[in-house]
Amino acid sequence: MNLLSCRPVRPYAPGVHRSISMLEEIELAQRIVAAGAHRDAEAEAELCRRFAPRIRLYGLRHLRSEAAAADLVQDVLMMTLEKLRAGAVRELDKLASFILGTSRQTVVDARRGGQRRERILETFAPTLPQFDEDSAVPLDSARLEHCLERLPERERSVLVMTFYDDRPADEVGAALGLKAGNVRVIRHRGIERLRLCVEGGES
Repeated sequence: MNLLSCRPVRPYAPGVHRSISMLEEIELAQRIVAAGAHRDAEAEAELCRRFAPRIRLYGLRHLRSEAAAADLVQDVLMMTLEKLRAGAVRELDKLASFILGTSRQTVVDARRGGQRRERILETFAPTLPQFDEDSAVPLDSARLEHCLERLPERERSVLVMTFYDDRPADEVGAALGLKAGNVRVIRHRGIERLRLCVEGGES
């Protein structure tokens, strides 16, 4: 029986409804795992739709910022889908706990990253050379986003996870099923392609 197509004809008790919802989420996760690199776009979209509000609520409680909560939703869902596609989530019946744990760790890492940046600025800011901000070359964010989207999926994932998420090569490799050395090679190649595209060498 396809649980996704089932709709109750009469209200269930709250506990029963939660059980049905959890079973549906498990089936969605199973579909994503089974599809692997081929991706089940429908299952992924539905899984994101179900968990995004919970992640956002967690972000609002702990980050107290709409923008930061929105970023958290994107980061956690991306990492969750990467793990599911790679078959790295062992207990699919505990997917909600996995997502909660990922949300918690992402918040902790973000706070550590902020503290680390503050320490670096406090240490080195007095020695930084002065420059005219008006003369700086503006970053074309739309161009950068376009070029990032054009990268092969694996290169794009490596760049996002290593630079945006600030995750080490061995952790990225574990998430994507790669060796740390391969992650570094893919990262180097991806950076070069991104640079060429942003500078206009590729369309």
